[in-house]
Amino acid sequence: MLKLDTATAPAQFDRMITPRRHWLADVLVKQGVVEGADVDIAENASPDNAWAAAARIARITPDEVAKRVAANARCAVANLDSAEPRALSLVPESLARKHLVFPLRESDRTLVVATWNPADLDAEQALGFAAGRAITFEVAPPAAIAQATDLRYAPDDVVSQLLDRTGLMEEIDVTVVEEQGPEAVVAHDLDAAPVVKLTAIILADAVKSGASDIHLEPGRDGGQVRFRVDGVLRTYMRIPMTALNRVISRIKVMGKLDIADRLRPQDGRARVQLAGKVVDLRLSTVPTRDAEKAVIRILDPTSTKRLEDLNVPALELQRFRKLLLHRDGIVVVTGPTGSGKTTTLYAALREVATGEVNVMTVEDPVEYEMPGLTQIQVEPKRGVTFASALRSILRQDPNVIFVGEIRDLETAEIAVQAAYTGHLVLATIHANDAAGAIDRFIDLGLDRAKITGTLRGALAQRLIRRLCAACATPVGVSLTPAEQKLAARYGVKPVRRAVGCDACAQTGYLGRMSVMEVMTGTTTSGMRPMREVALERVTAGETTLEEVERVLGDSGTVDVPATATPAAPHILVVDDDNVNRVMAKAVLEKGGFRVTEAKDGLEALEQVQGASDIQLMVLDLDMPQMGGAEVLERVRHAKATAALPVIVLTGSESSATEVEVMDRGADDYVRKPIDGPRFVARVKAALRRAGS
Repeated sequence: MLKLDTATAPAQFDRMITPRRHWLADVLVKQGVVEGADVDIAENASPDNAWAAAARIARITPDEVAKRVAANARCAVANLDSAEPRALSLVPESLARKHLVFPLRESDRTLVVATWNPADLDAEQALGFAAGRAITFEVAPPAAIAQATDLRYAPDDVVSQLLDRTGLMEEIDVTVVEEQGPEAVVAHDLDAAPVVKLTAIILADAVKSGASDIHLEPGRDGGQVRFRVDGVLRTYMRIPMTALNRVISRIKVMGKLDIADRLRPQDGRARVQLAGKVVDLRLSTVPTRDAEKAVIRILDPTSTKRLEDLNVPALELQRFRKLLLHRDGIVVVTGPTGSGKTTTLYAALREVATGEVNVMTVEDPVEYEMPGLTQIQVEPKRGVTFASALRSILRQDPNVIFVGEIRDLETAEIAVQAAYTGHLVLATIHANDAAGAIDRFIDLGLDRAKITGTLRGALAQRLIRRLCAACATPVGVSLTPAEQKLAARYGVKPVRRAVGCDACAQTGYLGRMSVMEVMTGTTTSGMRPMREVALERVTAGETTLEEVERVLGDSGTVDVPATATPAAPHILVVDDDNVNRVMAKAVLEKGGFRVTEAKDGLEALEQVQGASDIQLMVLDLDMPQMGGAEVLERVRHAKATAALPVIVLTGSESSATEVEVMDRGADDYVRKPIDGPRFVARVKAALRRAGS
């Protein structure tokens, strides 16, 4: 039996039951971070508690503690983001969790492992036996090691934790359906894995918020999910990269893409049923440096609208409907991606598809399904291109043809052929404005005579956000500095101001509306530039100058609104070439002028004699009935028009011709094709010289 000296028993007993100091305390003392008496870390403390205590006592971060431990053990600090798949495969998850280690990289002889305790001989022996390699330790905080283990060994657990943290465990009914209809359900994809739930919630919330696109974006410190709502991206969720990668893989499975191929871009589509509502998803993935990015376009196949539902201004709606009355020719809609071109054209198709005409479309992709239309999906892998499909359509006795996009000369040539043979062709083309559609056709290589003979008109549009009715407030008397600057630039005072509330997700805007300009190929005038239409929306209190600036930016090159008012200079454009005349008119109207057209010399003389307010003539030289030179001579010899400024506009490159017309009294000489800003500047200069 052990006997204790009664005099020394209390001290001996205290030494027997008092736990020894933790090894982390010794490290802090040896590294000179703290004094020995200040350290109180129990030897039996858990790794997390011991590390937290060390950081608290030394008043440094856990990463700084790792640096001190690594320096004391003469090893490196671990970079947990650099883990190699081969190294992970050498260490079972159970062993990694048991010893709180994380494998980083390997060679033929060594395995580098992150540990919180570089003196753990048991861990070194167990890892060496499992991997068949010598073990080299690097140091990382225990919490970081545990997180890395969760991310790489058990990603489903990470997704479950994410769902728990964000309270997103509600059940969302999402089913993948075949193209024939929602009744054909792919049941084997509908398991209850956490990644399926997370993907379903992302899709459901995107549809609920009215998003047009979902962006799944990788990043160095994690991924993020963003929704494009009313044309603007909003951050919806930030998630670990492992969870993001699994969501992207789930999306790829839904779109029948190759989930093993992360090195090439892929495109696909899927139809899903969200709580009873069927939507189409257009999927696109691209490889990034270390991962994949995915974008999902959300389409409601049943959401086609009528023209009157688009809230188009009355004048533009009237002009566009007149274009749709043509029985032949080409009508194009221009604008950047996301500007509502397809929505407008589908609304137009609903108007012309009366059941008495044969309407056929060629699209990539078919975004909306409409009864009464024959819709063809472009499939280049099967030889179905815009051009080949158009050729086939011409043998199907169509009345109206919709071409999703004219993007090359071959498609443009066939569209012209269709227009010449009695078909109305509706199409989209990429151009900045209505007049730019002509330049785009010329850039594609289309003959100018063909453009003149077939182009009936062009519509350009943008979408601007509408002020939220729940929170927008009157501007009142005082303007903010930003509002003052924009009001001076545009010459318009805003009526209401964006604020932000729960209804509009604190953006101040809810929903969008179109602003457009409609250029017709006739001698009628009256095209209002998009900028003027947008400013009209501002004065009506429907949107703000900030929104006009965001969408249209510097589409106008002047600091005052390019609005043609009765006081604006009146220009007469004379040209027998329909394309040149319409383009000149559109450019001038956008510059703020009023424009009248004449298609030959005789009509020009009638116009200047009948309209006393014409202040400048833009005159082509080569015209039937009466050429420009003769018109110029008659204008100069008539008392009423002798002082009228005349700018000769011609395609001639002859210097002798230029000298001749200037001698006959021309004020300026401009060669075709028209360069918009330079042309407007020359017109303004001629007016200044004339004192107009």
